[in-house]
Amino acid sequence: MYFFLLNLSLLDLGTISTAVPKSMANSLWDTRAISYSGCAAQIFSFFFFCSAEYYVLTVMAYDRFVAICKPLHYGTLMGPRACVKMAAAAWSSGFLHALIHTANTFSIPLCQGNRVDQFFCEIPQILKLSCSDTYLREVGLLVVSVCLSFVCFIFIVLSYVQIFTVVLRMPSEQGRHKAFSMCLPHLAVVSLFISTSFFAYLKPPSISSPALDLVLAVLYAVVPPAMNPLIYSMRNKELKAALKKLIQLLVVQQQ
Repeated sequence: MYFFLLNLSLLDLGTISTAVPKSMANSLWDTRAISYSGCAAQIFSFFFFCSAEYYVLTVMAYDRFVAICKPLHYGTLMGPRACVKMAAAAWSSGFLHALIHTANTFSIPLCQGNRVDQFFCEIPQILKLSCSDTYLREVGLLVVSVCLSFVCFIFIVLSYVQIFTVVLRMPSEQGRHKAFSMCLPHLAVVSLFISTSFFAYLKPPSISSPALDLVLAVLYAVVPPAMNPLIYSMRNKELKAALKKLIQLLVVQQQ
């Protein structure tokens, strides 16, 4: 579990570093400019880290399924070599996914200006600048990506249905609490990441607006990577004790 959390942390760091520093620099310098190559690099990096993170979250759902539903086989199914192979597959799939989308997006002629109504380069915003039929290739790729993501989503849902079925049958209340404390943080992260990103890319054009696009981009590009460390670290007893002590100290100071 902690091996996959390490991978998730690295991907979260990469996702945040892709969009936020450039946006902050533009705010400080009162500009919204980004080079063509910089935009391509941002799209590639963002798709790479987000795709790999989604695949890692899918693998983590399988890890929890094996740990709770097949605990006697955990050492065999989730040994060190198996975990490394799964993580490598997630990173490699994310890299290939990002490479295909970036190459395809920037092969489309852009002839409606160079203004992107977003705080970072995003494929739907780039497609709005195209005035040729070739953008349908990228739309087709996005549809394939959504279908693949939906398959992963179904896998996660089925895993948790079986997990909760087993957990609710546990006679020990302590065992149920331990299982829920291991699964619920992961489920919260997955739900936030999937719901916001799916809505951002699949929302009807009729309800699209710059303000809504900005809010959705922040929700799926910034909030999940920022919340992941907090959500997962709440399982650490030392951290919870330190947080409780800090809150008590603040209450005493206010009194």
